[in-house]
Amino acid sequence: MEGKNDAAAVPRCVGCGSPVQRLYVQYSPGNIRLMKCDNCKSVADPYIECEFMIILIDLILHKVEAYRHLLFNILYLDSDAYKGVLQSSVLAYIFLDAYKISFLNTATLDFNSLLSAIWCCTKILTGALVENFLFMLFILVGLEFVLNLSYNIKRYREVMSAIIISSYLKLFLLSTIVWEFPLSVIHIVNVFVLSSNIVALRVITQSKISWCVGICCLAHGAKILIDHWLLELL
Repeated sequence: MEGKNDAAAVPRCVGCGSPVQRLYVQYSPGNIRLMKCDNCKSVADPYIECEFMIILIDLILHKVEAYRHLLFNILYLDSDAYKGVLQSSVLAYIFLDAYKISFLNTATLDFNSLLSAIWCCTKILTGALVENFLFMLFILVGLEFVLNLSYNIKRYREVMSAIIISSYLKLFLLSTIVWEFPLSVIHIVNVFVLSSNIVALRVITQSKISWCVGICCLAHGAKILIDHWLLELL
């Protein structure tokens, strides 16, 4: 891992966010010693020895430490884990937004014939792609205005990856396939995704929380307006 100026290229202390040389030393299989951060003198990443469910719970609770562990120490741009998770996350992200559009517009969609079903699916998928393209555009334009990233492509990739991966709470939409929920569940999920995106953006950019709240709220607000516009077209 090289390049300490690249946020996602080096491991970081989950407590203070400072770069560290290594997270642990392995003496033998199953025998490791966690390293301490030179800055805060605490264990750099105690999540290394935690079960997945503990990490997931802390992510749902929006703990900054858990997001640092995920975005800096588990996933980084040049790792195979990053590439695999990102590809799967992008596909799931688009699919879940397409499912959300169809869920909100079930009454007017026509699946009575093969051609009409193909046409409806095409419109839904196109709508999901368009709204997410504009959503990411709002995020990146906001960051360029606030942080002046100088059109750094690698930093843009880091931000987009953090936003997509931190939207994992959209998976709760799949529960509507099994159980009946009111349409308000969509708005509840959207609020949780918004708050998760804010934490992830704060972690990956290391900027003020107020800026992250403003950027994410603006982008999500634009996405909601686009959703309503798309629903009128379907």
